[in-house]
Amino acid sequence: MVPVTFSTFRPGGTALSPSFPGQILSPPERTAPSNPGLPLTTKDKAATLIEALPYLQRFRGKTLLIKIGGSAMDNPDLVSSLMRDIVFLEVAGINPVLVHGGGKAISSAMEAAGLEARFVGGLRVTSPEAIATVENTLGNTINPELVNLINQHGGRATGIPGTGVFEARRIQGTGENGEAVDIGRVGEVESCHTDDILYATTSDIVPVVSPLGRETGTGKTLNINADLAAAALACTLKPAKLVYVSDVPGLLADPANPDSLIPSVTPGEAETLIKSGIISGGMIPKIRSATEALEAGVEKVHFIDGRTPHTILLEIFTPEGVGTEITR
Repeated sequence: MVPVTFSTFRPGGTALSPSFPGQILSPPERTAPSNPGLPLTTKDKAATLIEALPYLQRFRGKTLLIKIGGSAMDNPDLVSSLMRDIVFLEVAGINPVLVHGGGKAISSAMEAAGLEARFVGGLRVTSPEAIATVENTLGNTINPELVNLINQHGGRATGIPGTGVFEARRIQGTGENGEAVDIGRVGEVESCHTDDILYATTSDIVPVVSPLGRETGTGKTLNINADLAAAALACTLKPAKLVYVSDVPGLLADPANPDSLIPSVTPGEAETLIKSGIISGGMIPKIRSATEALEAGVEKVHFIDGRTPHTILLEIFTPEGVGTEITR
């Protein structure tokens, strides 16, 4: 195995525009509460708010693109908490854009319809019969549920079908021996139409986008891997952060040891992890698409665990963060 060294710190603040007098500084290291093990005092709560101030200043008016997927979407309480945190971002003057997956909900709907759920190289095989189930599950179940949760928590959200955002081309899968495999109505993004998304964010509305595309030339609906759809959208929107929320803690130096979290890597270090076999399978296209997003102008990409309460807020508003960040 190739030895790899990693960045073990998260960079401090950066200067704002010339019109801002001075520089945002990273907050001091955290100190333990005055009464560990007991409820926070009023002073502790105030200190927590002040600690978040530099991050609120830095990201106010910026766009954060958040992709939610994996089994993090299977727990209704966790999903509700995540949507409340997204409302917090919007109220704080940040512009969250949400892209969601389908995962187990689509598999369950396909099983109910008598269709087999199969995957090739991490991509769902989507027959002409299956695409109707995929589109119905994403557009009539998952997307409106997320929109409703945001609205219930006092925010404003709108569902945007991915077919109105993503222009896509059909692709083939890769079999175990490297051979091309027909996987049906599956595509990759060629370009993004962002007018509806930008209208929503400038109107203080959270856009919730499904991972479907319109095939160039035919207009047929294509199923798109949600991770890759989010990365492609990030290349166009160029948000301050692209955040993947899933059911893993981040990148692990030892995949069998959840305590071996790598807090920060560069694209070059990530590529070394791929070559050494530490990053493998479906994580490879996710990491490489994240690298493309960085090259397109995204400031940072984060992989965080949606099973951790308030994981998005911990990543954005604390100096230590959670999960793994990929930064140029």
